[in-house]
Amino acid sequence: MTLKTCILIGAPVDSGKRRRGCLMGPDAYRTANLAETLTDLGHKVEDRGNLAPAPHNGDQPDHPVHAVNETIAWTKALSDAAEAAMSEGFPIFMGGDHSLSAGTVRGVANHAARENRPQFVLWLDAHSDFHTMESSDSGNLHGTPVAYFAGRDGFDGFPSVTNPVPEDHICIIGLRSVDDAERAALQDSHIHRHDMREIDEHGIAKPLQAFLDRVAAAGGMLHVSLDVDFLDPDVAPAVGTTVPGGATVREAHLVMEMLHDSNLMTSMDLVELNPFLDTRGRTAKLMVDLAASGLGRRIFDRVTRSY
Repeated sequence: MTLKTCILIGAPVDSGKRRRGCLMGPDAYRTANLAETLTDLGHKVEDRGNLAPAPHNGDQPDHPVHAVNETIAWTKALSDAAEAAMSEGFPIFMGGDHSLSAGTVRGVANHAARENRPQFVLWLDAHSDFHTMESSDSGNLHGTPVAYFAGRDGFDGFPSVTNPVPEDHICIIGLRSVDDAERAALQDSHIHRHDMREIDEHGIAKPLQAFLDRVAAAGGMLHVSLDVDFLDPDVAPAVGTTVPGGATVREAHLVMEMLHDSNLMTSMDLVELNPFLDTRGRTAKLMVDLAASGLGRRIFDRVTRSY
């Protein structure tokens, strides 16, 4: 196992939607012993505390897009932090709602461009988050980060995306809640997308391995964004966007174990944890366990035997 310097960055972002609570996520991961778990695996861990948004003007409560100025400010702060951390280790961004990934992916993609390497993104989520500010009916910006870092128009006021992630470098696994506008945009895109019916019919390993093979062939850097609602709400209730029929615990661990085996993952988001909705910390603990699987926890080494 390749040992890493894991840089924990708290991102208490709660501006991407109207339901409050995700700002408590970073401290919930700390309470669930994320740092201690990674240290026990042999990694060096640096917890750099919680970020704050860049200076910004206040938001108008009647604006059709919720907390747009605050989310822009978070995007700036997270982008700068992500780009800097990539030069120093393996950043893990503890969220915070999924709008934070607008900043984290912009930052890691800027670093990849400096390294002259292609950036790839694995999006583990019930939703595609492929809205723009113009197409979103809800005005909640946690539904827009993929469109933003892919370079779609419709993000006036946000930092310019100088190194967009090519659509065919993005893979979404776990889809089961996509509205009409997003569906039309996705069908016109080159994003690799796999809904839960496909996973039910063919399993989760096949599409993931195909994507990892593309990353490896390109010599790419891989950012993984893990949303709590990728998981079935029966096992992970602490999310404000519950959608029944999500990934099982074993499917999720398999994804993370395959990511570790590939040695391709270079950064990670843990997002949409709302501790206010949790039951005795069970969701936070599960997310920590999944991060541990992605960073090398296993029951047995898989040696090859002849029988």
